[in-house]
Amino acid sequence: MPGNFDAIGIEYRFASCGESALAVVFGEGIDPIISRRVMALTQSLQDAPLPDVVEVVPTYGSLLVMFDVERVDGTMIVAALRERLATCAQLEHQQPLVTVPVMYEGEACLDLEALAKAKDLTVEAVIALHLEPEYRVYMIGFAPGLAYLGGLPEALHTPRKPAPRQRVPEGAIGIGGAQGSINSVPGPSAWHFIGQTPLRLFEPRRAQPFLLTAGARVRFRRIDREEFATLRATAEAEGENYITEAERT
Repeated sequence: MPGNFDAIGIEYRFASCGESALAVVFGEGIDPIISRRVMALTQSLQDAPLPDVVEVVPTYGSLLVMFDVERVDGTMIVAALRERLATCAQLEHQQPLVTVPVMYEGEACLDLEALAKAKDLTVEAVIALHLEPEYRVYMIGFAPGLAYLGGLPEALHTPRKPAPRQRVPEGAIGIGGAQGSINSVPGPSAWHFIGQTPLRLFEPRRAQPFLLTAGARVRFRRIDREEFATLRATAEAEGENYITEAERT
């Protein structure tokens, strides 16, 4: 399908993803402008859904649009999306800043010392660099609620390991290439892990099971073992919505 330009001059194209889905592709890689355009279309379709679209899933540079193939075909969805893109002028709604507490020690702190040595930095310097920026959630994927982050300082960019560990703990804070991540559930990973958050990114008992969504803004806040234990106990006890107002600014 040929490319087009949307209401603010960004080129896009459509890609077929089977009979019941297609992708609106704006670009590749980690690009905040492209990500904001993906989220602007996402929010537009959430605020004013197209008939027979059943789900939309934002990624780094594209939006997957799934539809009821028994009621509508891809040609009709493409026409509706072209019309929406021609009038959807804003980039995205400003999302709240979520402060994520991190303990830079413990069972998930698997690679901090090795990473510091490889970068010829002290452990404290690595932590300071990691705490410095405001990150952006570019997408949720691989596991339920797992957040992929852009904004990692260049000094911390590190290629992934040649072979994955078979189990990394829930809440592990990772670095892979130019990206950061926050694990949602235990699982395998070839990323480098430097800490752990007590917050539960995936909690099926909550009204909103995923703590973070694509487009969210994130800052990390350092905590000690005592605060980690307190926040984790709260998470396990409440189950529903344990993130306090103190963790949102």
